[in-house]
Amino acid sequence: MKLLFALVTGIVFGTGIAISGMMDPAKVLNFFDLVGTWDPSLAFVMGGALVVTFVGYRLVWRRDAPLFGGRFQVPTGTEIDGKLVGGSALFGIGWGIAGFCPGAAIPALGTGRWEVALFLVAVVAGFGLRRLLAPIARNKVAP
Repeated sequence: MKLLFALVTGIVFGTGIAISGMMDPAKVLNFFDLVGTWDPSLAFVMGGALVVTFVGYRLVWRRDAPLFGGRFQVPTGTEIDGKLVGGSALFGIGWGIAGFCPGAAIPALGTGRWEVALFLVAVVAGFGLRRLLAPIARNKVAP
């Protein structure tokens, strides 16, 4: 049952991405082009997502536990450090260059565009590179 709900959630997300046009990188990039062909539709998509998330969390937090898990797993970290800022900046730069975020790129695979596949390969390669470099960064001693 847990996998069925995950599948339905993915289908709803992908359908929303498709209907909103966010699978088109030009539409996303036009949002960032404030002095040219600016398109505010991404802001409306994000705003709609925030409203749904706000309502959803209010309903979910009324429960003692999730439907398909023993307990809610909520991040506890509150520190804003270099890794968080750097990762956020890298995400934003990649989004601004490619016109895709990883979440929207997965449903966009259905368009058959090679650029989408290349983007996702680059994302996976970045994850792999981060895993390779993490032990080196942990062992680095500051002078």
